[in-house]
Amino acid sequence: QVQLVESGGGLVQAGGSLRLSCAASGGAFSTRAMAWFRQAPGKERNFVAAISWGGESTYYAHSVKGRFTISRDNAKNTMYLQMNSLKPEDTAVYCCAAASTWTSPSLSSDGYQYWGQGTQVTVSS
Repeated sequence: QVQLVESGGGLVQAGGSLRLSCAASGGAFSTRAMAWFRQAPGKERNFVAAISWGGESTYYAHSVKGRFTISRDNAKNTMYLQMNSLKPEDTAVYCCAAASTWTSPSLSSDGYQYWGQGTQVTVSS
C-alpha cells in the first residue's frame, strides 16, 4: 500500500509562485509514474502534469505548460510541482497520484492507483 501526502499549498496573489510536494511511503516509489491532478469547486478533476518513474519524461496540460514544472527525487521518495506565474484559474485542490509499478505515465486519472488527500491552492486576482 502506498501513502501519499501533499504539502505546500496556500494563498498567493496572481503572478506569484508556489511549490507543492508529494511525499510517498509504502515502497517502490522509484518504479512508479507519478502525476498531479487538480479539481476546482463544482468541476471535474483534471490532469496537470505527469512524470516517468526515472524522471526522464514529463507531460503537461496545455493550460500549465511553460508555467509549471514537475520533478521528483527518488532518493527522498518525493515529487514536486513548481508553479510559477499563477493565475486565478489555477485555484483548485491539487492531488498527487501514483501508478502501478513499471507503467508509463498516463494523462488520465484511470492510470493511477494511489491518491493523496490533496492540498488547496488559492490564487487571488
